[in-house]
Amino acid sequence: MYQRLRDLREDNDLKQSEIAALLNVGQTTYSRYESGALDIPSASLIKLADYYKTSIDYIFGRTNDKKPYPAADTKR
Repeated sequence: MYQRLRDLREDNDLKQSEIAALLNVGQTTYSRYESGALDIPSASLIKLADYYKTSIDYIFGRTNDKKPYPAADTKR
């Protein structure tokens, strides 16, 4: 998972500080997410998946398909 976080960021020519700002954390905290020294909160994973237009399963390495899942129908 951690390598995917870095790859996604680098593939989009972004700095750690830019993603840290998106997640409202410091650059050092985000760096620790990428290195695996700190677990990334689920809300941040969701935000990153939305930002990169991919799925959490892709970030976790459970699939190699970058396509995001269709949005869930929240009307019930």
